[in-house]
Amino acid sequence: MDTTAKNWTEVIESSNSLFDLRLKEVWRYRDLLRMFVKRDFVAIYKQTILGPLWFFIQPLLTTIVFTIVFGNFAGVDVGKQPKILFFLSGVTIWNYFADCFTKTSTVFKDNASLFGKVYFPRLIIPLSIIVSGLIRFMIQFILFIGFVVFFVITKPTVVHPNWYALLTPFLIVLMGGFALGGGMIISSLTTKYRDLAFLLTFGVQLLMYTVPVVYSTDSPRMAPYKDYVALNPLSSIVETFRYAFLGSGHFAWGPLLYSTLCMVVLLAVGTLVFNKNEKSFMDTV
Repeated sequence: MDTTAKNWTEVIESSNSLFDLRLKEVWRYRDLLRMFVKRDFVAIYKQTILGPLWFFIQPLLTTIVFTIVFGNFAGVDVGKQPKILFFLSGVTIWNYFADCFTKTSTVFKDNASLFGKVYFPRLIIPLSIIVSGLIRFMIQFILFIGFVVFFVITKPTVVHPNWYALLTPFLIVLMGGFALGGGMIISSLTTKYRDLAFLLTFGVQLLMYTVPVVYSTDSPRMAPYKDYVALNPLSSIVETFRYAFLGSGHFAWGPLLYSTLCMVVLLAVGTLVFNKNEKSFMDTV
């Protein structure tokens, strides 16, 4: 009797290309992806009094602090735009990146026990973080749109939403790609260099100040640094988002193309590092 030929339902092998995201395999595990997304929501606000209301409270509090500190005390020039709307636009799009990037960057460390017990596509975890972040972004985006509508009605000569708002899904894809690619690289490094996990939050906060979240590159005060800010591929995404819904600032296809190319490269490198590290990270975690 020939026992060598068997019809296995799953074949686990390590000969896949390092650039292969194995999306077909991820699709077969889509129910697991949904479960992880649900887990993230339950875990975040479990045993809290306000629960999901924090989706609205957090960006509002951050925006109020930025308005007071940067808009009033620091005197940041936001043009004719309402200060609270200017800062909320930056906070809304930035929070999506920062949240996804921070959580993706500790995937291996946070899920070591799970990875060591059962096999599933490791990419499921980073993707579930991106999807969870997208849902949170959509909730906060509704809040942002509410403010935009309010100021369009009360100050129609100041706030000018335009057709570039149709680029919003593409901008979110770019932000998600940067968070996923960068997060996978950092996550692979934290398995060997635990100190990076402690520097991560501080690093993300510093990174925010290299992106026009709390300032406008059109401000005369920012003129000497405008070219340096433009080198950050995240800058054009934030500026395009703000221009689309507020009509302030400027928009150009060139910087957005630059951001797209940078995202593709970062995602490719992140995939390479992640696939290479996932086969051996249990030896170092």
